[in-house]
Amino acid sequence: MAEPLSLALLGLVLAAVGIDLLIGDPRRLPHPVVGMGQVIARLEGAWNHGSPLSRRRKGALMTALVVLGSGGLAWSAITLLARVHPWLGWLAEGWLLASCLAIKGLRDAALAVAAPLTGGDLPGARRALSMIVGRDTAELDEADIARGTVETVAENSVDGITSPLFFALLGGAPLALAYKAINTLDSMVGHRSARYLDFGWASARLDDLANWLPARLTALTLWLGARLSAGWRTRGALVATRREAPLHLSPNSGWPEAMVAHLLGVQLGGNNHYLGELSERVRLGFPHEALGARHIPAAVRLMHGGWVVFLALLALVILLKEVLT
Repeated sequence: MAEPLSLALLGLVLAAVGIDLLIGDPRRLPHPVVGMGQVIARLEGAWNHGSPLSRRRKGALMTALVVLGSGGLAWSAITLLARVHPWLGWLAEGWLLASCLAIKGLRDAALAVAAPLTGGDLPGARRALSMIVGRDTAELDEADIARGTVETVAENSVDGITSPLFFALLGGAPLALAYKAINTLDSMVGHRSARYLDFGWASARLDDLANWLPARLTALTLWLGARLSAGWRTRGALVATRREAPLHLSPNSGWPEAMVAHLLGVQLGGNNHYLGELSERVRLGFPHEALGARHIPAAVRLMHGGWVVFLALLALVILLKEVLT
């Protein structure tokens, strides 16, 4: 296994990025997150009962088991394969790292909404959006479909790209898989509903902690990436994002969402419906432009610029470490 913050690990991460960009997550291949989800579902069904305190304790235990188990299994598999042959260990770690990334998947999912929306096919766009968001989509117009997609691209730039890159370079595939376990736990049980409020408490808080620094760095690198190209509203975006992001319901999601809103010159947030229930989210950005289909590929371009700069900055840290040690 490659050492943390090393050139060897940087090479593995770059290879994993290349694999993800080329093939994404082929359905015919087993995916670690699917296994995590199956374990979480079984434990939740067996343990999510009792008093609020009992649920919280059992939820915390499940969180620890799934996170430590995911990282430990990855470490064990890589170590055992490396003993057979070093190249097997490298290949295993590269594949596991690629499975933690969702660059191609996020891009493809966003553009799958943009294509019918651009052609005026609102039912098709609504169906495509329903595959990537939890909100009700049946009655959404073009602006709301575009908003939901842009918000998803912004938020998942952290969960699906920059946070996995951050933890991958700190601790290789075992730490990256541990992060994906945290993220999967939060997506499955980290809700504020009556069923998960106590049982998912530990999962939600751990996800907030894990994404705290990557989310803020992502907002910065989105801005830096926009500064390196033309056509974005970068002036004042840093100050505005710092002012608005803490108003978001999530301690982390507001940072990339506010930055993308200001760079695009649109307003995100507002009213969403979940199973018919109204949920009002803080409004981020200023509506210089009315949201439309064209803002989806624009958000994807911002996403690419952001993660490239994010990875470049981490690579610079590694290079400086190598020079100074």
